[in-house]
Formats: sequence, structure tokens, C-alpha cells
Amino acid sequence: MRTLLRMCVLLCLLAMPAWATATSRAVWTWERDSYALLESRAAADAAFAFLRDQHVDTFYLYADAYDGRNLIAQQPQRYRDFIATAHARGFKVYALLGSAYLNTERYILPERRRDATAMLQRVLDYNAAAPEAARFDGVNLDIEPHLLDQWNDASREDLLRDLIEVSAQWMRMKRDSGQTLAIGLATPFWFDGIPVRWRGTTKPASEHLADCYDYLALMDYRDHADGRDGIVAHAAKEMDYAQRIGKTVVIGLELGPSEPKKVTFHHRSEADLRREMAATEAAYAQSKAFAGFALHHYRSYREWIDAQRPR
Repeated sequence: MRTLLRMCVLLCLLAMPAWATATSRAVWTWERDSYALLESRAAADAAFAFLRDQHVDTFYLYADAYDGRNLIAQQPQRYRDFIATAHARGFKVYALLGSAYLNTERYILPERRRDATAMLQRVLDYNAAAPEAARFDGVNLDIEPHLLDQWNDASREDLLRDLIEVSAQWMRMKRDSGQTLAIGLATPFWFDGIPVRWRGTTKPASEHLADCYDYLALMDYRDHADGRDGIVAHAAKEMDYAQRIGKTVVIGLELGPSEPKKVTFHHRSEADLRREMAATEAAYAQSKAFAGFALHHYRSYREWIDAQRPR
């Protein structure tokens, strides 16, 4: 019966017109691209048009320092203008926090805790001061401890414990601010295989993190939905746990060039992406935890689509 239901849902999704989708889709938009959207109305208009065509309804818009500037602190009106325009056009905007430029993977370390809290505080302060129409709808944190050199020695559990600890601190900051914006973390699917003892309880790192946040953005980087090494299987534990505790999971997919090939749709077509997303959605159609997709990332997405268009 479950297989039949999934097949029916999948056929319905594939039969829908290209412009129609009921599933939320977000796109990660990193430092350079986000600053371009904030500083150029033409770039912003092009992004709105492109993402509407691709059924994307949510920006994860970078909101921290880049290239010697910090626009959210120094020129917050740029964020107000962009977010108000995005809202008027039917988009949501989440503040994207985490940066290769800033090496924010180091922010989990106790000696960088001040930087970690300041990063989120700027967004909370911005929202508190902005008109309602210009406020962020949420926050997406992309802080990846596995990028640290220490990850390859015996300290993985310690680093994940640091991540869980700073995560709890970020969520306390949200509660103390009185704000209701959703805050979530981008996390690799394989965190569910690493047990961590925190505050007297040992369980997978993914479960501790789900306990902390409003949602998880699962970096479920595979180019196919089905099978033991597919998108659906790799999300199963996170989805089951999120449903049990009343949280949600956004499934992240990669579109940029990467190795091995199975981690990205870069070598596949737009039709392939639509089909595998439909299969994933069908698999989780009955799950209250499923909150749509996030696509990585804006520039790669545009280049990938452009490469498939007739010349």
C-alpha cells in the first residue's frame, strides 16, 4: 500500500505543469552573490525572475562580513530594501550565517564564542529595528566543524559537543530576544552516525542538533532519490526523529561541480532534478517533518540552468 501511494503521488507531481509546485524551495546565496543583490537593483530583479521561474520561494541571503565590509551593520537599509521588495514579490528571506571567507567553522571553539554570538546578535538587532515588512523570516546557520583540521584526529565528539553547545546558546539568544523567526542549521546527513554525549545523554549528533533548532537543513548531497545511497535513505533518520519531536527538515541538494559525481546534479539535467525531487517528495508525502528543499547555490544554479538552455 505504501509503495502504491508513493507511485500515485509521484505520478501526480510529474504530471503537474512546470510552473506549479506546492513544496517550498530555498536557495543558498553566498557572500559575493548576496552583496551583489543588495547593491544592484538589476541583479536583484534578475534573481527574482530566475528563482520564480525555478519555483524557489526562499532566499538564504548572506548577512555577515565580506571583503572588508559588513553591510548588515554598516548599511542595514540595503537589507531593508531587498527584503521588503522580496516580500512584496512573494519570497521569504532567511539570514545566512556562516562563511568560508570568515572561517566560521572556528566559531564553535570556546575561544571564538564571542564571534559566534555577535554574528547572530547582529541579525537579531537588525530585525528588532526593522519595519515588519523588512525583517528576516528566519536564519540558516552553516557552521561546519568537519572543516577543522582537528576533525581528522580523535576529537570529533569534542568538536560536535562544542557545536551543540554553541547551538544551544544561539537558541537562548533567540528566546531572550522575544523574536519568533525560525532558526536552523545546515548539517550533513552523516551526523546521524556519530554518537555524542551531551548533558548526560548519548545519542546521534543529529538528534542533539534537532533538539536545539527549529529545523535542520540536511545537506543530503546525492544525485538520485532511491536506493541505500540515495536522498530518501540518507534523510530517513533525521526525518523520523524530527517528526517525533515536532521539528522539520529541509532537504539540501547540490548543483555545483563536485567530486565524486554522485554528490551533485551538476552532471545531470534539469529534468533529472525535477524527477528526483518529485520522488523524494513522494517518499515523504505523509511526513509532517518534510519542509521542502534547499538548493546549493544561487550562482551554480544559474550557471547550471544556463548551460542547458539552447544557444
